[in-house]
Amino acid sequence: MERYRSGAATKPQKRLQEALVKEAETQWQPQVKAQARQRAVTSAGLVISCRAYFGFGPEGTSDAGRMRDIMAAISSMHADLILAARESGATDDDLHELVAEAIADAYFRK
Repeated sequence: MERYRSGAATKPQKRLQEALVKEAETQWQPQVKAQARQRAVTSAGLVISCRAYFGFGPEGTSDAGRMRDIMAAISSMHADLILAARESGATDDDLHELVAEAIADAYFRK
């Protein structure tokens, strides 16, 4: 390690490089995830992007049923519920209902 710090060696051997990457990820990644979660549940919320099939009008109109891309900024309250459920091991069906409610509130019930 001292060779790399002093500049005598610039490219680590493959085994050392793998060890450095693994160690950096174990220390750094959990902290980054925790900081992002804290921002999401305190002030920022989350942005959810999805595709959904829905429509409001008869065939042939611009409001007819079709696949639509939806991007909705959900509140920090919904973000907290979704992230807490995910961390506690909720099933995809449970998360689906939470996300659907959050999108409905953000996109349709403004």
